[in-house]
Amino acid sequence: MVKTILVVDDEERLVSLLKSYLTQEGFRVLTAKNGREALFVARQGKPDLIILDILMPEMDGFEFMRQHRKERETPIILLTAKVEEGDKVLGLELGADDYVNKQLSPPELTDRVRAVMRRMGQSLPPAQVLRGGGITLDREGHFVKVEDKSADLTPSEFDLLAVLMSSPGRTFSRLELLDQIQGTAFAGYERTIDVHIRNLRLKIETNPSQPRLIETVYGVGYRFVVE
Repeated sequence: MVKTILVVDDEERLVSLLKSYLTQEGFRVLTAKNGREALFVARQGKPDLIILDILMPEMDGFEFMRQHRKERETPIILLTAKVEEGDKVLGLELGADDYVNKQLSPPELTDRVRAVMRRMGQSLPPAQVLRGGGITLDREGHFVKVEDKSADLTPSEFDLLAVLMSSPGRTFSRLELLDQIQGTAFAGYERTIDVHIRNLRLKIETNPSQPRLIETVYGVGYRFVVE
């Protein structure tokens, strides 16, 4: 199920940037330019998380939190250019779940959003763009780049790489990987994963005979390693 995020800030460029990036990451994004407007949008849209500026016209972030908390217990990340200790304490007392600086990059902010949602026990949409070890995989655009060069992967190779990159460091058994890319795993066919891995290494590894990205865990399966 798609998660909804409400971004509340009076800086139009910042709101536009965050909306564009969060939408690419699989979220539905609502916006408001002040606390008063945000109360109305939150009542109608029922967001799963709110990214909230503190200093805004008409109604600031703190007053919005006071009013909104009377109606719902939505996770809130406070967005600010400068965090004074007194403001931080007040925000936490009013129920803020995290603070982030406006200078934080969109990918870092998205990581914080996902971290707060995990703490709240919410299921998350899969990240649309995966990066690691010089590899960029875009699920929506369905392309892979190794450094700055495109890699021509088959659908099975693409799905396999997406599974491995989505959980770097985690070891997947061959049956798990087969189930992920085909929807059904049969023990007699699990060795087909070895063929896909071999071909995938030829396309993304600098030295396929000594792979550094897709590591074999003998007797178990494979994992994506980012040093």
